[in-house]
Amino acid sequence: MKSIIHTLLPVLLSVLLCGCHSSTQTKTYADSIYTPAHAFGFSILRADNDSSVIIEVYNPWQGAAGVTERLLIDRSGGRLDLPDVTARITGSARRVVVMSSTAVAMLDAIGKSSYIVGVSGLRFISTQSVAGRGEAIKDVGYDGNIDYETLIALKPDIVIVYGVGGPSTMKQKLNEAGIPIFYLADYLEQSPLGKAEWMIALGEIVGERAAAQQRFNEIVPKYEAVKQLAANSARRQPLVMLNTPYGDSWFMPGHGSYQVKLIEDAGGKYIYDDAPADASTVAVDMESAYLMTAKADVWINVGDFAGINALTSALPKMAGTPVVKRGDVYSNTARSTPCGGNDYYESAIVNPHLVLRDLVKIFHPEAVAEEFTYYRQLK
Repeated sequence: MKSIIHTLLPVLLSVLLCGCHSSTQTKTYADSIYTPAHAFGFSILRADNDSSVIIEVYNPWQGAAGVTERLLIDRSGGRLDLPDVTARITGSARRVVVMSSTAVAMLDAIGKSSYIVGVSGLRFISTQSVAGRGEAIKDVGYDGNIDYETLIALKPDIVIVYGVGGPSTMKQKLNEAGIPIFYLADYLEQSPLGKAEWMIALGEIVGERAAAQQRFNEIVPKYEAVKQLAANSARRQPLVMLNTPYGDSWFMPGHGSYQVKLIEDAGGKYIYDDAPADASTVAVDMESAYLMTAKADVWINVGDFAGINALTSALPKMAGTPVVKRGDVYSNTARSTPCGGNDYYESAIVNPHLVLRDLVKIFHPEAVAEEFTYYRQLK
């Protein structure tokens, strides 16, 4: 996702925003062009007998219920007038502003990062095809501090936004400026492959759905192969603890979250048995977190601590736990930028098989010879 909020979102979104909601929706346009196999948050429908389409996005922010956003991509020359459309573009987008780092990675994965003319938090972006373009790409700020003058001057065909707990705060001003938006709700998906599948929606927006489908279809068997490797290696499932405190609370994901799915697919066992399946996250008290950490075989996603000493300095009570004494503590910050960006929250969206392989290496080190991609062990 990288502004200041994008830097915090790794902690919050990974556990706070793995929402669970029904995929059952009432469709206005019944002729489906693409029905996702793993994602539940979008579908692509035919809008006419030509090549125009509707992308429907379902409940695109945490807590939304019965909300459907519809983007019409009118490739008929602007002739279509369809009901229930919340945004529209004429033809495929060629100038795109993205407010989420995952959108950067998705467009780069299908070879269309050159269409990106503006981003949120440019100095936090890892993707070199964007970060290395200098003055050719503009930083438009972040929620609460959007540079609308710069954004509007870019004349984007569309702005890719996200909603956290409600509609995007940018919606009204962009509507007034006549700039359409599209909600990228990948962070709400419950599986790693579901998150990656959103690249097909972005591919449709820029006229490259076939390329996006091909890229996604290459990812699926790679992920499944690593999952099978874990299944063949998992003589014992290590108990896995996650995260560190955020403020006065320690947030743990619900059993329906994509993080738990990753742990299970990698041959691990999520330590928080009592986490409800229908909750996006659970805030546990520090004593409960300590007791779980004390029982854990592995502790992952501990944040950007330089090493064990830095971790135990911040959390001295954890210093005596067996998992810390053994050094079985891992951070997903191996690919951090000098300014504090983290590629785990960027390119990992389109490389879930590499994330899974890292976790298999942590849980069953004998099964994986390759070096870590996104994870590192705290020393």
